[in-house]
This record gives sequence, structure tokens and C-alpha cells, in this order.
Amino acid sequence: MDRNEVVLAGRLSAAVEEYAMPSGDMATKWRVIVRRRRRHKRGPALTDSIPCVTFDPEVAETVRGLKPRDFVEVTGAFRCRVFGPSAAKVWRYEVEVSAARPVEEPVPEPSQEMAPSRGPRKVAQLAGAGGQI
Repeated sequence: MDRNEVVLAGRLSAAVEEYAMPSGDMATKWRVIVRRRRRHKRGPALTDSIPCVTFDPEVAETVRGLKPRDFVEVTGAFRCRVFGPSAAKVWRYEVEVSAARPVEEPVPEPSQEMAPSRGPRKVAQLAGAGGQI
């Protein structure tokens, strides 16, 4: 079965923006800054700024109550939206948020600063020298 579920926990990057849609509905947009796990202790932390949108008035009210740099957790689905004429399409990816809640600043767990996990191992390595599972 296919699943499209996203959970993000990070900081609100800037003030929330609202747009009136041609249908009269309101689109509320913001970005969540999420830190990546650090592979090396040297250098600055890497982050991703992930665009979020909601059409739900209750979710919009929740995020409007937050200030930039506040921690938030959002749940939703990954969406790809296509804009523009057929000769010049623009593809935008965002999380369509169905629930949001403010959260306390997370305390990093020791395991988050550990070395990155190894990639998938070959089946023969998992099975041992005989190559059978």
C-alpha cells in the first residue's frame, strides 16, 4: 500500500504568510528549518528549509500564533505542485500540513551526534560466508 506521511520537527523560519486563493479559500504558508545530522563534528550544522502550506483554518491559527525561531512539529503529506504555461512549467514541492503544534526545544540525544549509520549491507554479508539466508 502506498503511504505519503511526513512529520517534521524544527524551527519556524520567518513570519507566516497568507494568500487568498481564487476560490476564496486561504492558503497559509511558512517554512520549517530542520537540522541535519552532522557527519563530522567540524564545521557548521547543515539545515534544510522545508516549505509548508495548509488550507485548514485551525492549523493556520496554530502557526499564526508562533514567532520566528519557535519550535513546531507538523504532520502532513508531501506534495508536488505544477505552475505556469506548458512551455515553462515550474515544479514546487511542499508539505501540505494537516496538523501542527508548538513543541519545547528538543534536547539532543547522544545518538544524534554519533557517526552516521552504515549503508545497506550486501545480502551475502548478512547471511555469512555461505551466502544463504
